[in-house]
Amino acid sequence: MEHQSSIRTLFAAAKTQRKHLEQSSDPTSILYQENLQAAIATLEECRNIADRISLFSPNETEEDIASADLQYLLIDYYFADLILKDCVSSRKAVLRRAQEAYERYLSILDTYRMLSNNDRKLYERYLDSRDNFSLISSNDPSSRRDVKIARFKQEQELKLKLEFIAKVPLELHGDDATLRELYLAEIELCIHHAFHALDQTAQELKILALMPPTPPAGPEQREADYRERTGQRRDPYSDRLDGPISQLMNGGKAGPILSKDGKPLRPFTLLDSRQRLRDRVFRPDHSLPTMTIDEYLDEEKRRGGMTDGGGEQSGRPAEPDEDNLHKADAETMKAREWDEFTEANPKGSGNTINRG
Repeated sequence: MEHQSSIRTLFAAAKTQRKHLEQSSDPTSILYQENLQAAIATLEECRNIADRISLFSPNETEEDIASADLQYLLIDYYFADLILKDCVSSRKAVLRRAQEAYERYLSILDTYRMLSNNDRKLYERYLDSRDNFSLISSNDPSSRRDVKIARFKQEQELKLKLEFIAKVPLELHGDDATLRELYLAEIELCIHHAFHALDQTAQELKILALMPPTPPAGPEQREADYRERTGQRRDPYSDRLDGPISQLMNGGKAGPILSKDGKPLRPFTLLDSRQRLRDRVFRPDHSLPTMTIDEYLDEEKRRGGMTDGGGEQSGRPAEPDEDNLHKADAETMKAREWDEFTEANPKGSGNTINRG
């Protein structure tokens, strides 16, 4: 009874941890990976207790398993599902470990004759060639399409069945028949997912086998990888096309604005900069005019770049003053002298060097 209480408590804790992980938005964060390893360790302890007390025996059948104990058949499936989310360990080792867990899950179900005829054939095909296993053995496109459609429909039916049973009123959850049907529906859906995961695992292992071997990482490389995962890179290079918000808001200057004592470290202006940056996203890729032509002319006049009123500065000749007789006579004499000069020196008369 003590072991039963222990495995019940551990398995409930593992399911809660798994649910929290599914709701996480950043599977690559350090906190997520730490919680993931804690959930994996909890499931490992559940499996050790189940093996130690011989919870499942090859001499029994499905009817011999108590309804409350059917859920523990999912320990290896949950374990494999969480193992695949490990982003820290070697990918090949992760795939092999998950593959073994899925195989244990299907093996115990096969022992209890809980696999359908089609699932048993798939399991036998997997045992014959683990690394080359595929849900669709045929290369005919139409056959492959039919198999995918059939498995998709089967998965949707299993999900609807599980959702329907889960919506049973709470007062009926204590009913042994309802509880048994709920666990069996979940086990059947997990069988479907397990074969799909084994197919994906085999394909990924093939890709990894084609990759050149990488030398073992030394302490410096492992430290650099850790800094990269945690965002503590020493070099300023980044694959991001846009910089951090702090750099965009401060003209490319990184660093804190205030010291620990609350003193400003550099000038800053309080603006709704996030909204300004958002507004700058959807705009033309060319520079738009900032003022009209009239505004530009007014600004040039204000700066002294343009003048009004004619005269020598505008390039237009001044109109003669009819009342100024002396200036009029001077202009007339200047015009006569120019006429006499042009008559005495016709155009081309001075070019005597290159003639004939």
